[in-house]
Amino acid sequence: MAKRVESPSSINTFKQCKRKYYYNYIEKLPSVSNIHQVRGNIAHSVLEDFYDIEVASFGEEYELKFKEAIQRLLVFNWKKYGPKLEGLGLNKDQEMFYFEETLLMVMNWVNHFLTDIKEKMDDDKISLVEAFQKLTPVREQEYRSDNYSVRGFIDAIQHLEEEVQIIDYKTNASFSMKASIKLQLGIYSLLYFEKHGKLPSKVGIFFLRHKLKMMDVDEELVELAKREIELIHGHTSLTEAKGDYPKTITPLCKWRTGQCDFYEACKPHEN
Repeated sequence: MAKRVESPSSINTFKQCKRKYYYNYIEKLPSVSNIHQVRGNIAHSVLEDFYDIEVASFGEEYELKFKEAIQRLLVFNWKKYGPKLEGLGLNKDQEMFYFEETLLMVMNWVNHFLTDIKEKMDDDKISLVEAFQKLTPVREQEYRSDNYSVRGFIDAIQHLEEEVQIIDYKTNASFSMKASIKLQLGIYSLLYFEKHGKLPSKVGIFFLRHKLKMMDVDEELVELAKREIELIHGHTSLTEAKGDYPKTITPLCKWRTGQCDFYEACKPHEN
């Protein structure tokens, strides 16, 4: 049986619940969109588009101009995702709540960006345009490894002097480098190494409700990625039988405001 091309998301799903992996990636049952996924996509689009704005005319009021620009980008992308938002069945008050919450996130991000660009201008004695260019990352790049049969989409790759930093954006409330995030960053590091022949210096998450959290890349992180990739291929390349993908019943099956996309197919709480 050929190896399936995995991703950080599919590997973390496999580790969380093999039956959920089966329904999602083998049986390919439809998943249910939700506001957190759609809002996350909108926020990512805003931050990707941010680096395409024209800053030459910003002048001394550049801080205000950047804040105005990111607000316009949020409005534009919120409208762009209008059909998907309508499909969620939110009422006007609910949609406004999530819009305003997302606005706070991107404004939090731009405030950190303003600190970075001011530092770059002062330290390097360069113009706003030059500093903006230096801080503009490589964005939304797909990395794929035929050797490991894994791929990933990296939000931002920052080249700062001799350092390469890989950054992912997250809108979730947690501000913790939990195991699933470390695995994701380990896979990104492995993919980057395979393509470029060197490891990134640092990897991290910009938690949009909080701030950027970085960690050094070392062999232990890369070996973690290799080990988890090998484990999932060792299982999925041998069998696609439903019974070989057992259920892991946890509070993630069903909670107060929602449930797993495959709850009805799985029926985890029935004898």
